[in-house]
Amino acid sequence: MRIRLQKILTAAGHEVIQAENASVALTIYQEQKPDLVTMDITMPEIDGIKAISLLRRLDPEAKVIVISAMGQKSMVGEAIKAGAKDFVVKPFEPERIVAAVSRAARQII
Repeated sequence: MRIRLQKILTAAGHEVIQAENASVALTIYQEQKPDLVTMDITMPEIDGIKAISLLRRLDPEAKVIVISAMGQKSMVGEAIKAGAKDFVVKPFEPERIVAAVSRAARQII
């Protein structure tokens, strides 16, 4: 998913920084303070819900979009409750993720 997402977002004009797991993502976030974070729920070491909570402790204003195959209402609700701004269910069309990122970017400005 990371490679496909990078290609889609780069083609849409966004700068992309990748992390192979939540621990690395949290470190990168602290160092580089990106405008937006996308993450899956199912990740090695730390799941996405926990990672969102940890990220929001570092920065309560952090913008997170969850992209996951786990699209059950309960999982979407958990992600939003943890602080995600949007939830995109896999498989997704490139237009859907670009639209979600654009919406989040408008909130940043």
